[in-house]
Amino acid sequence: MRSLLFALSLLTCALLPGCAVIVVADTAATVAVKGVGLAADAAIGTVRYTGKAVGAAASLVLPSD
Repeated sequence: MRSLLFALSLLTCALLPGCAVIVVADTAATVAVKGVGLAADAAIGTVRYTGKAVGAAASLVLPSD
């Protein structure tokens, strides 16, 4: 898959003028960064809900003061 992506990138660079290549590369980088950001947001949300569940379970099990 990587070799196909690399070949398409080279072909794109050869066929498009310089400015268009920069725009395509910038767009691809932006999409990649946003994907990482979404994955991080999902992981943080999961940790928050897990923490709330653990806290609720601990409150049920441990005696209150």
